[in-house]
Amino acid sequence: MEKIKLPHNHDDNAEKLLESMPKEDDIQTVAGLMKQLGDPSRLRIFWILCHVEECVIDIAAMTGMSSPAVSHHLRILKSGDLITSRRDGKEMYYRLADTPIARRLHHALEDVMEVSCPSDR
Repeated sequence: MEKIKLPHNHDDNAEKLLESMPKEDDIQTVAGLMKQLGDPSRLRIFWILCHVEECVIDIAAMTGMSSPAVSHHLRILKSGDLITSRRDGKEMYYRLADTPIARRLHHALEDVMEVSCPSDR
């Protein structure tokens, strides 16, 4: 990595930080995941699917959304490998993907919700 000359290099901390900065491709991947979860409806659907496997009709009822709107959001979440689906007869069921990224995002979401919306336990 090319060394960056900082206009105000107060100490070596900035240079050390830049050496450990994630690669541009990794930043783009994380930004894409954040964009997928940046929509409140998708975030609610993702949260539901972190806790239970469910069909489109029930997700629509839980969120107060139409089935087509839920299907749209599910396609986006599935394209990012955050959720997975399985067919049982005519019904399609969705749940959290069994991947390290999906699990980490689930735990991060729970942590953020606890900080910003603490329960009355």
